[in-house]
Amino acid sequence: MATVSKAQDDTTQRSFFQELSKVLSENIRDYGMFIALFVIMAIFTITTDGIFISSRNISNLLNQTGYLAVLGVGMTLVIVIRHIDLSVGFLSGFLGAVAAIAMTSWNLPVGIVIPMTLVLGTIAGLIAGFLVAEMNIPAFVVTLAGWLIYRGAILLVTEDTGTIVIPNDTFNAIGNGFIPDIAGLPFLREQVHQLTLLLGIIAIGLFIFSEIRGRQKKMSYELEVLPMEIFIMKLLLVSGIVAGITWVLAGFNGLSWTVVIVLAVVALYHFVSTQTVLGRHIYAVGGNPEAAELSGISVKRITFAVFASMGTLSALSGILFASRLQSATTTAGTLFELDAIAAAFVGGVSAAGGVGKVTGALIGALVMTSLINGMNLMGIGISRQYMVRGAVLAAAVLFDVVTRNRQG
Repeated sequence: MATVSKAQDDTTQRSFFQELSKVLSENIRDYGMFIALFVIMAIFTITTDGIFISSRNISNLLNQTGYLAVLGVGMTLVIVIRHIDLSVGFLSGFLGAVAAIAMTSWNLPVGIVIPMTLVLGTIAGLIAGFLVAEMNIPAFVVTLAGWLIYRGAILLVTEDTGTIVIPNDTFNAIGNGFIPDIAGLPFLREQVHQLTLLLGIIAIGLFIFSEIRGRQKKMSYELEVLPMEIFIMKLLLVSGIVAGITWVLAGFNGLSWTVVIVLAVVALYHFVSTQTVLGRHIYAVGGNPEAAELSGISVKRITFAVFASMGTLSALSGILFASRLQSATTTAGTLFELDAIAAAFVGGVSAAGGVGKVTGALIGALVMTSLINGMNLMGIGISRQYMVRGAVLAAAVLFDVVTRNRQG
C-alpha cells in the first residue's frame, strides 16, 4: 500500500510540474517580465549586501519609478496602435517648467496649476494626434518635430533663470510626501506605518476576490482557466509579494503620494483597456487597422484618444518629476522618451502592435529603474549603465520577436 501511495504521489507531482510548465510556456510573455524583475532584484540584493532591499531604498526606488511608469503606461497604448511618440520626454520637462513658472512667477495656487498643466498636455497630445490621424504624417516625424520644439521651449522658458526652484510645500509633497498614518490599531507596533499595512491587506483581499470572480466568470462561459493548484499558487505568490512590499514600505514612512498616484493611473488605464468598449477598440486597431475600420471602428478617433492620453500622462509625469526635484531644470525630460519606450517593451508590448498591457508597463518601469538604482549602489559607471540598459531593451524586443514567431 505504501508503494502504491508513493507512486500516486509521484504521478501527482509530475502532473503538477507538467501543468506548471505548460502554463508558463503558454503565458511566457506575461510572466517573463516578473521573472526578470525578481532575478534583477535578487542579484542586486546579494551584490549590495541587502542595501537594495532596505525599506529606505525600496521607498526611494518606487518614487524614482513614478514619472517613468506614468509615461510607460501611455507609451504602451501608443505602441499598441502601431505608433510611437518621441516628444513625451521634453513635453514632460517643458510642462513641469510651466507648472513651476505658474507657481513662482504668476503666483497661481496648486489647485489651478495642476489641472492647467494636465489640460496643456492633453492639447499637445491632440495636436500630435491631428497631424497623425487627419494629415497622415508618420508619428515618428510628428513626434520628432515635437521633440525639437519642446526641447527649445524648455530652454526658452528657463534661459533667464536657469533652474526654477519651487518653494510650494503642497506641490513638492506630491513627489516627496507620504500618506498620513492612523493610530490605535492594537495589533500593530507603533514603529510601523499602520495605514500602509491596512491598505496592503485590503489590496490583497481585493486581488483575491477579483481573481476568484474572474475565474468563475470564465468557467461559466466554458473558457479555459488555470488548474486549481496553479491558481492557488498564483494567489499565494502575488499576495506574498504585495504583503512583502507593503511590510517593507511600512517599516519606513509608508506609501508615498507618488506611489498612490501611479497605482491610481495604472488601475484606471487597466480598467479602461480591459473592461470598456474604448479599450477593445484600441486593441482592435492595433491588431488590424484595416479590419477595424471595416468593422465600424473609427481609427482616427482612437488615434486622437491615445495621443491625447499620452499628452495628459506626459504632463502628469512632468508634475511628478518637478515635484520630486522641487525644481524645474533645463535638462528635465532628457531621455525620458527612450526610458518610456524601454519600459513598454520590457513590460511586454509587441513591436507589431495589438499586444501589451498597461500593468506590464509598470513592471517594465520597475525593471529599468531597478537596474539604474542597483548599478548606482554598486558604483558602476554611467557608461556601463547605458550599455546594460540598451542590452536589456534589445533582449526585450528579441524576446517579443521569438515568442511571436513561435505562436505564429
